[in-house]
Amino acid sequence: MLAVVEGFSVVWLIILVGWFVGRRNVLGDNAAQVLSRLSFFVASPALLLETLSKADLKQVFSEPLLVAAASAVFTGMLFLLISRFWLKRSLSEALVSAMSSSIVNAANLGIPIAAYVLGDAALIAPVLIFQLAFYTPCYLLVLDATTSGHRATPGRVFLQIFRNPMILGTLVGLLLAATGWKLPSLVAEPVQLIGGAAIPAILIAFGMSLGSSRPLAAADGRRTDTLLATGFKLALHPAVAFALGHWVLGMSGAALFAVVVAAALPSAQNVYVVAQRYLVGLTIAKDTVLATTVLAIPAMFAVAVLLG
Repeated sequence: MLAVVEGFSVVWLIILVGWFVGRRNVLGDNAAQVLSRLSFFVASPALLLETLSKADLKQVFSEPLLVAAASAVFTGMLFLLISRFWLKRSLSEALVSAMSSSIVNAANLGIPIAAYVLGDAALIAPVLIFQLAFYTPCYLLVLDATTSGHRATPGRVFLQIFRNPMILGTLVGLLLAATGWKLPSLVAEPVQLIGGAAIPAILIAFGMSLGSSRPLAAADGRRTDTLLATGFKLALHPAVAFALGHWVLGMSGAALFAVVVAAALPSAQNVYVVAQRYLVGLTIAKDTVLATTVLAIPAMFAVAVLLG
């Protein structure tokens, strides 16, 4: 438990540094965006490649992947039904709401949490693989079918998946782990150094974003949707992960803790990007991402306390 507290403390301290830097505008107006893009396109793929190349593939493609998939699908589909038939939202808006309640920020916050709290960045790989390669594209295909002006074929979605730098870094790392190949030191050392920039860049950018944000500020009749989606994301999703992992698959200890913490991560910022693209569910996406981001670390710390 002490190690978990120390891990969260490290994460929070770096976030606070980012918040202070953002409030003082030390790095300029667009610094958070630049740091986020640096991490997403360069540093995080390098970190995933370097970490997964040493990972045990039996751990990556086993119970954690099943829990990540089943808990996300259950939570998202349940919220989709509530949004569509109880809150009476359109199908496209209900789809965005379902994404907000079940797609986690596995890259921007999941990687540092996995590294510092769970002790191994590779533990977030099952969530990344499921979300980037399957779950999110399924939502995009349905949204394309239910909105006008955005017609993406399965082929285009497939190409989009494999142009994602996170997926490319993950695939190369998994290939190295499966074959036992090793990168030459001339390549491996720069990859390791670049990957080392991922976590501080992510957390500082995250802290900077908190300084100018205000959760649940919407006044267009979607506050109920946002509160429900936030509750589903931070409470129901990890509860379902716990039930599946512990009672169905017999997981316990550190393995169970890892899948529940992964499920308690906040809503992915990409949900808001999707909402902007389709011009639907913008308020729900924005406020749910913000509210869950602010509350996620306390929620994950509560998970740590409850699971001992």
